[in-house]
Amino acid sequence: MNSTDKLRARVALMAAHCAGMVDIVALPVWVGTLIARFGFDPQQAGALATLFLAGAVAASLVVAPRFNSLRGRWIVPIAYAGSAAAFLACMRSSQFETLALLHALGGMATGVGLSITHGTVALTRNPHRMFGFMQVAVGVFGVAYMAAAPQIIAAVGGAGLFAIFGGIMLVACAITALAFPNVQPGRSAAEVHVARAAPLPKAAWCAMAGISLMNVTQAMVFSFLERMGADRGFTPSNLHLVLIAVGIVNLAPGAIAAFLQHRVDARKVVLGGAVAQAALAVALVASTAFPAYAAAGAFFVSAVIFTHIFTFGVLAELDPSGRAVSATPAMLMIGSAIGPVLGGTLVKFFGYGAIGWAAVAIDAVAFCFYLQLRSRAAQRDAQPARAQASTSH
Repeated sequence: MNSTDKLRARVALMAAHCAGMVDIVALPVWVGTLIARFGFDPQQAGALATLFLAGAVAASLVVAPRFNSLRGRWIVPIAYAGSAAAFLACMRSSQFETLALLHALGGMATGVGLSITHGTVALTRNPHRMFGFMQVAVGVFGVAYMAAAPQIIAAVGGAGLFAIFGGIMLVACAITALAFPNVQPGRSAAEVHVARAAPLPKAAWCAMAGISLMNVTQAMVFSFLERMGADRGFTPSNLHLVLIAVGIVNLAPGAIAAFLQHRVDARKVVLGGAVAQAALAVALVASTAFPAYAAAGAFFVSAVIFTHIFTFGVLAELDPSGRAVSATPAMLMIGSAIGPVLGGTLVKFFGYGAIGWAAVAIDAVAFCFYLQLRSRAAQRDAQPARAQASTSH
């Protein structure tokens, strides 16, 4: 049995994924707390989140090309320990410059752990299904976070935000130290060299660009979900319910995507995901009545989660070496890193409506990149032609 197929290994991969993807559930409370508790303006608050995500991007860009030669068994827990230390240090400061440095360092450590985690998932028997179940775990994690985090922050103040983040990273460190799978020893040096030398196909780059752009929209809009509602006069209890609803709804995309893996064409899914995200963004920023705001907000994140699972599966097929999916933190967080500060700048100067129009423009470009992906039928038709060409040579 492959070491990644063991239950303890799967639990470790899920824990590492949840901790590394903390931004996908935490951004509204994160940015909202930085504004409400620390007195930063939207641009500054968005910039701090951006620095964390930019650190993760930088780390992933360094780690991903070297994934096949790294042994993640101990690198991952050490990385999450470093992230925990950075967040716990944030509890002792309210200065923007200090928090900026610590956010960047925490992001770098998180990016190392998450990049190796995603590369390891590519080596499992069914990366699409495994990633789908990992996203279900993110949904469970999101429900717990949204239920507890606002209450803790209300009770202990802004430092509680960083205490929660530090605790999450420490849990991931402990679980991965005990159970993270060791997948590299079974690969020869020659296999590693070949895996690293093979160039990525154009379709892989297009898939990476598409999901990166969708994450710009995700972070840009989602960062201001809570503040948007508060500024429109919705009560804290209602906003808390919306945040919990986000976590509950996010339980579904992973399971549905795993079930539909061989039943729907991935190209159609990702194209539909870009359209759905743009529509939900416009509905959210245009909503002045609470029911419409709550409905759009509850389903907004699920669009990128569902699309990301199919994109992940496509990349795992296009590049079996694991390098492409090892770069998942880079392709996700380069978008997420741009989103908060871009959203904060647009809100500061033009209001919330501007991020809705920006979402439409960004998702239109993502749609164009996804158009470059071939359907499964086209891939099947192309395989005999490639085989015939290779035999003729």
